[in-house]
Amino acid sequence: MKPTLLILAAGIGSRYGGIKQLDQFGPNGETIIDYSLYDAIRSGFGKVVFIVRQEIKDSAEAIFAPKLAGKIEFDFAIQGVQSYVPEDLGTVERVKPWGTGHATLCAWDKTDTPFAVINADDFYGLNAFQTMSAFLQNDMNENQHAMIGYELKRTLSENGTVSRGVCVEREDHNLESVVERTKIFEEGGAIYFEEEGVKTELAPETPVSMNFWGFKPTMFPITKELFDSYSRANINTPKAEFYIPTVMTHIIKNGLGDCRVFRTSANWFGVTYPEDKPAVQASLAALHVQGDYPEKLWE
Repeated sequence: MKPTLLILAAGIGSRYGGIKQLDQFGPNGETIIDYSLYDAIRSGFGKVVFIVRQEIKDSAEAIFAPKLAGKIEFDFAIQGVQSYVPEDLGTVERVKPWGTGHATLCAWDKTDTPFAVINADDFYGLNAFQTMSAFLQNDMNENQHAMIGYELKRTLSENGTVSRGVCVEREDHNLESVVERTKIFEEGGAIYFEEEGVKTELAPETPVSMNFWGFKPTMFPITKELFDSYSRANINTPKAEFYIPTVMTHIIKNGLGDCRVFRTSANWFGVTYPEDKPAVQASLAALHVQGDYPEKLWE
């Protein structure tokens, strides 16, 4: 059975200042999502689910539906602030979505195969899709999940701090722990994360999650149970976010499964700040010139 690709595209782009998941970066006006779709199709994925906010669904569908028609099955899932929140909690007073773990949960009813999860605004490269597709199609252990681990030094922005899932890997190449660090930056030739005013140095080769995960469907009921508890505890905290690493940490610590780390030395690139856009445009243009992608992706 071919795996499904979930694309997290419901972010509000507060640091970017706009809907970066629909912005144009390629030489022919391609979005970053276009490259992920192209790589997913040629890596053997069988379905794509775009997880979006209701207010951008029509725009996303207008952009991507004509490109994908006849090439791969696709659907849309809505991440709303009320989605999967326990009914007895009533109306949620927040604007910002609940985070990546919640976004994944919002695609539960659209997904019945092993699946990968990616960000809409990150370029991962063909090898990452090939690696994850092969894992999802060939590993039959319903409690074995996976992630693509990038070297921290290859994932930074020159234009400000970034958020990364900082990983510790066991000797058997499974994940021991992953912690979301929301303020990582380079300073004086070293890399740090800051938390509550305290700076801690990180090794440049530290594996980090760029939100390229591979899951078996057993992940969904675990996520739902955790989000029930999380939303109850944070119903009055409008900026609280429920991250995928929270789910994975729970799975590992409670013996509910493992997560294989597939390391890559590929250069990741993506968009956090508007100042990142020229570098991304230049990187994508170079990939077309060297033949990694055709002159036009969709013809």
